[in-house]
Amino acid sequence: MASAATQGEERSQEAGIKDSLGVAARLFFRNTGPKVITAAAFVSVGVRVGLGSWTLWDLAIVAVMLAGWPLLEWSIHVYLLHFKPREIAGVKIDPFMASKHRRHHEDPWDVKMTMAPLRGIVLAIVLNVAIWWAITPTWAMAMTGVAFFVSMGLMYEWTHFLIHTRYRPRTRLYKHLWRSHRLHHCKNENYWFGVSMTAGDTLLGTAPDHKTVETSPTCRTVHPPE
Repeated sequence: MASAATQGEERSQEAGIKDSLGVAARLFFRNTGPKVITAAAFVSVGVRVGLGSWTLWDLAIVAVMLAGWPLLEWSIHVYLLHFKPREIAGVKIDPFMASKHRRHHEDPWDVKMTMAPLRGIVLAIVLNVAIWWAITPTWAMAMTGVAFFVSMGLMYEWTHFLIHTRYRPRTRLYKHLWRSHRLHHCKNENYWFGVSMTAGDTLLGTAPDHKTVETSPTCRTVHPPE
């Protein structure tokens, strides 16, 4: 882990990121994706506040999303981002999110590759709006779900970006997230799938003691060669 962390610091330093939250934040928001998510968060929160009509159902929506977020994060990472390209009826299936994630594993210290693709962000926001509109009886409740989802998405993107910079942990929570995600990239890609929350790994058995896990030869390639 020490050598991996050193590599990460060297590559992040090349990218111009100093050991400062402020500098990291400025670089983060130079990218289009974070700007889009932040704008969507402000707009959705503003619309939700403007709609009013608060009920206990809004609290229930937030509670359910908080409980389900670690499992959602885990599932997306395992089944979409680590999707192995395959051919079905002569057609190659390789989602662009999975393809980009493989490039991220190839060079985890390239901070630009930590960003979700813009089309993935837009698609996630559109699907989020459609799902909440379909399953809730009012626009007010729908916007509670939308606003919370987008805000959580921004937290995920920022946490993921920060973990791949030179910024070192200063709190117990961030230290835990930092160590877990770097183990995923530097120890074994088959474990530690959580980024902003790790309860999914705990519940689903993918957060073992790192001392008991063999170092994977395919951390950088994600999938073993055929």
